[in-house]
Amino acid sequence: MERHILPPESMTNEAIAARLTNTVSNQIHKGLIKKKNLVYLELNGCSGNIISLLNGQNPDFEYTLNSMVNLRYSNSLMASEGEKAIEKLMDTLDEEYILAVEGAVALKNNGLYNVIGNWKGKPLTGLEAATMFGEKATHILAVGACATHGGVSAAKPTPSQSVGLQEVLSTKKMIKLPGCPVHPDWFLGTLAHLLLYGEPETDNLGRPLMFYSTLIHDRCPRRPFFDRGIFAEKLGDKTCLFKLGCRGPVTRVDCPTRQWNGHVNWPIGDDTPCIGCAQFGFPDAMAPFISFDTTRVVKNE
Repeated sequence: MERHILPPESMTNEAIAARLTNTVSNQIHKGLIKKKNLVYLELNGCSGNIISLLNGQNPDFEYTLNSMVNLRYSNSLMASEGEKAIEKLMDTLDEEYILAVEGAVALKNNGLYNVIGNWKGKPLTGLEAATMFGEKATHILAVGACATHGGVSAAKPTPSQSVGLQEVLSTKKMIKLPGCPVHPDWFLGTLAHLLLYGEPETDNLGRPLMFYSTLIHDRCPRRPFFDRGIFAEKLGDKTCLFKLGCRGPVTRVDCPTRQWNGHVNWPIGDDTPCIGCAQFGFPDAMAPFISFDTTRVVKNE
């Protein structure tokens, strides 16, 4: 049976996630491809990524996820609790599955600074779960800054000794989706690409080029102010925010065109400098987030 699937390179950047997820749902409905199992682990972090994903619109996270995969485990979303939940997680080891992980991996005390449940009377740490399920997964998605490189969980002084997922699965290839949090489109679009075409093209850091190829600075609607040397002096100014600490010139992601909260706005659109949350090294390498010359502000007032 011939499959009429629009290749990703023919889609606009803004529409790519919706087109990919809709195509997957249609192909599954027609019996052309089959659903795959998904294990979604939440490790050491704030669960901000799963919250962000639940706010997704076009594509909608809950509907789209259920249409594309069999969600076998999710700390936050599954109905089962306690050892019954962990039992369902362990049953997945005997099957093929895609692994998605948000949160960093805590190494302190053999991982005891992050326990996701109990199994056979013993605590199951995030370190054990990441290692166990990462070794057998067909594909691995590191979701959000903490999973991709440690993020806020690994920020100094990191009492939990948290690290990114790659450090405990050093021999495994993984797709990395940095962001604090990740945009719903970045996750769902990447997952849909996996189901349709296999792994998407990535850069040398493992980020999908369809979302992370271009600097925010190059697409920012305030770029003309930068080129003309017109800079904001305080929050609320409508000119370039570079001198207030904007990290757009070093951050590769498509926020200016994709936008957030139903694709309606983004930080710079709300007069707030980009803090570089989708760039490796966040937050330590991006601090301070705001550079304020208070003497100048007081003088101007």
